[in-house]
Amino acid sequence: MDRKPGLPVPLDSATSARLQRQPRASTKPEVALRRELHRRGLRFRVNHPGLPGRPDVAFTRVKVAVFVDGCFWHRCPTHGTLPRNNREWWLAKLDRNVARDRAKDAALADLGWTVLHVWEHEMPETAADHVELEVRHRVHITAR
Repeated sequence: MDRKPGLPVPLDSATSARLQRQPRASTKPEVALRRELHRRGLRFRVNHPGLPGRPDVAFTRVKVAVFVDGCFWHRCPTHGTLPRNNREWWLAKLDRNVARDRAKDAALADLGWTVLHVWEHEMPETAADHVELEVRHRVHITAR
């Protein structure tokens, strides 16, 4: 298999294969949050292609975008870890992920969107409480 330039040579083929199998959309935490939001009567778009960063959940009428961030990939302050192998490369990679997150947040804000981030480790009900509160607040504001 050809490697992209700049990627480190994997030291462990099993780890490399596991990371390549990681889902990029509709992860278990995303699906659990969507299920809880839907149960509460909230309707939304999933991975909206017309928005910066393709939010995991988008409430288009009130312009609320929600991202469910993985603890490893987005450097959770509580659960984020840094691999021992290729440490410098991973540090740079994860820093780029966080910088890209902030850039897409700014792009969405420039378009008038409110951006919410929830961590994958949050209970779906707790995360849904936070999202629902913001969405219902925005519905109330736009109804005026």
